[in-house]
Amino acid sequence: MKYILLIYSEEGVWPPDELAVARDESVGVCHKLNDQGQYLGAAPLEAANTATCVRVRDGNLAVSDGPYAETKEQLAGYFLIDVAGLDEAIEVASQIPGTTRGTTEIRSIIELPGMP
Repeated sequence: MKYILLIYSEEGVWPPDELAVARDESVGVCHKLNDQGQYLGAAPLEAANTATCVRVRDGNLAVSDGPYAETKEQLAGYFLIDVAGLDEAIEVASQIPGTTRGTTEIRSIIELPGMP
């Protein structure tokens, strides 16, 4: 099954030197997943204040700056994986450094027929 692991954390929770170590550890998790044929993609995201939100309501386009929701924890990055099931996805999430200072949300991917 394919899952997306969404990593949420407070911005600034990682001091720069610790952030560099956490990113290196995350890259290691990616290599381990790749070696097991489970890696589909992963990336950190820019700060929430760089976000652009797009909405269309009644045919009217609205574009605004900033994150969708005002919360302490912001979406910080993601892993896209292909594992046997939720238990394996939880195991992967437990290895992601961001999970130690934030929250990792696991969502299964719905594969639509006809998609490229």
